[in-house]
Amino acid sequence: MYRQFSRTELLFGAGAMEKLRRSRVAVFGIGGVGGYAVEALARSGVGTLDIIDDDKICITNINRQIFATHKTVGQYKTDVAKERILDINPRAVVNAHKCFFMPETADLFDFSQYDYVIDAIDTVTGKIEIIMRAKKTGTPVISAMGAGNKTDPTAFRVADIYKTRICPLARIMRHELKKRGIESLKVVYSEEPPVRPSGDAVGECRGNCVCPPGTARNCSVRRDIPGSNAFVPSVAGLIIAGEVIKDLTGCKD
Repeated sequence: MYRQFSRTELLFGAGAMEKLRRSRVAVFGIGGVGGYAVEALARSGVGTLDIIDDDKICITNINRQIFATHKTVGQYKTDVAKERILDINPRAVVNAHKCFFMPETADLFDFSQYDYVIDAIDTVTGKIEIIMRAKKTGTPVISAMGAGNKTDPTAFRVADIYKTRICPLARIMRHELKKRGIESLKVVYSEEPPVRPSGDAVGECRGNCVCPPGTARNCSVRRDIPGSNAFVPSVAGLIIAGEVIKDLTGCKD
């Protein structure tokens, strides 16, 4: 056991820490939710992390994304995250993929190599593909539902997708997964009704986008620009990481 994880070992035991050291977890999307999940997994001693995201850090990410600072604006999120993970745990293995995950790019990833998969991306098509691939290989997967336009971090729940309520994204995912014969999926979702973003703020962001040059999905081309904050997506990410750690180690509440 590495000395830096001794406080975690006091709770879970040496055997659990060895399981984490040998585990490989893939995190698809390392923004507001996925970034905090990655942070917690690294600080928990997960030995190998695959991080998948093609975005560069934008100044508008600073309000909620752990890898976003004025110093890192314009850099690829995966590059910043890899450096930070290795600063936390120099013995970790980090596989960074600058990739926008969609069905067209799914063959780049061998889901059978992962001990756990975290879906923290925004697009429904991509989320469905992650889930279908994970289910096909029997790889445990947990999926983040909508965290945008929310202000209450206490409204998050862990549940099967078919037991969710209120969340608009979860409603869409239930419908699509049922059509594909997916019988269960662990998700983190919020029971808080979404807040409507300010029209003036949306217009300003869309018309004066400050995303780094070359960003494919900047504000000027996005269909929706959700509001967000520092304390909602971070909580969702930490909840997800906690579920992964408990499942990998077998240490339940």
